Amino acid sequence: MTVVIGLTGGIASGKSTVSSMFQAKNFPVIDADLIAREVVEPGERAYDQVVEAFGKEIIKDDHKINRPKLGSIIFTDEDKRKQLNAIVHPAVRSRMLSIRDDYIKKGMPCVVLDIPLLFESNLTHLVDKTLVVYVDEDVQLSRLMKRNGYSEKEASDRIKAQMPLKEKANLADIFIDNNHSIEETKVQLDQVLQTWGIG
Repeated sequence: MTVVIGLTGGIASGKSTVSSMFQAKNFPVIDADLIAREVVEPGERAYDQVVEAFGKEIIKDDHKINRPKLGSIIFTDEDKRKQLNAIVHPAVRSRMLSIRDDYIKKGMPCVVLDIPLLFESNLTHLVDKTLVVYVDEDVQLSRLMKRNGYSEKEASDRIKAQMPLKEKANLADIFIDNNHSIEETKVQLDQVLQTWGIG
């Protein structure tokens, strides 16, 4: 019986760290962000739909989508952002589910769906268990400033644009406290897997 885990967190919370811990245990991780990039590659149906919706000026010389240019269009226009999401999200979901189902058929004990907007996009029905990687806001702020070279305001704006981690932790089946060392995070992950009967 495969347990499908929905892994989520916030910017600079350490979700990628936990994701690689799952991979180190040979549990497959299906990354929504990675798939969101794949489905808009040339030759994909979503690519054609995006170009049709946003025009040829978002295409680079190599025929790929100019992500910064598309980003600048949707960043300032809520309707355009919704339009893009309406194309990309269903394509991502469908590919994630197809990969998930393949792993279930192979009898994997556990499959991880790494979805940043698991709660915001109401995708918890795709998984059996939800796991949030949590850090305190001050830790999140200093890690983000250090990692991306942001000013305090830039980092704070990006954190505020997301659902607060406290809220996500309350919604999750279990959360991992990632305020401390990587070793402590590893121990917590092992405990979670034990609790859920995944060896």
